[in-house]
Amino acid sequence: MKALPILVAIIGVAAMAMLVGYFGAGAVLHSLLAVGAVGFLAICAIHLVLTAGMGLAWSALLPGAPSGMVIWARLVRDSGAEALPLSQVGGYVLGARALALTGVSGTLAAASTIVDVTVEFIAQLAYTALGLAWFIELQPGSPVALPVVLGLAVAALAATAFVLVQRRGIGLFDRIARHLGRGWAERGAAGAAALHDALAGIYRRRGGLWVSFLLHLGAWIASAAEVWLALRLAGQPLPFGAVLAIESLLYAIRTVAFLVPQAVGVQEGAYLLLGVGFGLTPEMSLALSLLKRGRDLAIGLPTITIWQAIESNRLWRRRNVAAARLSELAPPPD
Repeated sequence: MKALPILVAIIGVAAMAMLVGYFGAGAVLHSLLAVGAVGFLAICAIHLVLTAGMGLAWSALLPGAPSGMVIWARLVRDSGAEALPLSQVGGYVLGARALALTGVSGTLAAASTIVDVTVEFIAQLAYTALGLAWFIELQPGSPVALPVVLGLAVAALAATAFVLVQRRGIGLFDRIARHLGRGWAERGAAGAAALHDALAGIYRRRGGLWVSFLLHLGAWIASAAEVWLALRLAGQPLPFGAVLAIESLLYAIRTVAFLVPQAVGVQEGAYLLLGVGFGLTPEMSLALSLLKRGRDLAIGLPTITIWQAIESNRLWRRRNVAAARLSELAPPPD
């Protein structure tokens, strides 16, 4: 990891610890335990179902690819981003790698990851707009609304630019490659051309794009069910619409704070800021954030362990095959 992400992560952890300490670790723990072990398992189960839905959204961009394998790759992607000290981009790389190991070409795995991330980002913008409209309806005088509206507009422009670069930016990729040296440039230009062709092929399948968008949007909306259930179990229920407003704006804030690994500290502050307007106690707001982090670790660490075992087994088999070939080529002893 580079120095800046490490520094930001340390500051985030310190901020999270300060918030928990300020509002009382015992009170936060009491709110967390109110959800109960069964409630925690139910939240994990809901999250796995939502992850499967987002895997199907990715699969819609890859006709012919086994849906189960794409769902697995999505699980690896999310686990890498949430359970390991990686940036969000690191999770995308792990997901694309996991998909490539299922038989999808590396170029297509990378291209479909790029498009899937773009489509999901656009779906998240729609989700945030829906949540923001509901938030303004419920909290018309909140000072949070204006910054989120401005951020939403900037994000929409960024999403548009990102799509245009994917569809029209092959010349840019080619020029950059040629400036990096002749030997690498030829390979880089060819790789960029193959990536562009794969991107163009995915974008030509409009039906797959719409299915992916709708599945992503549905998964984002349904994700509010986790917090809605947790609050009911903890004895601080809120209407589903209020939870949706909180969750949509929370993830909008997390997106803006993408430089902070796992949005540590940022997520806790956002829950405090948004929850107070709906009557949540600070202890419950912090407990919700910690509950999500526990969920990510409970799902993510076993997933990464299994993925690492698969990678290690694959490398071991390749090494044994290479060693067997070398022994066959070796001259017989005198």
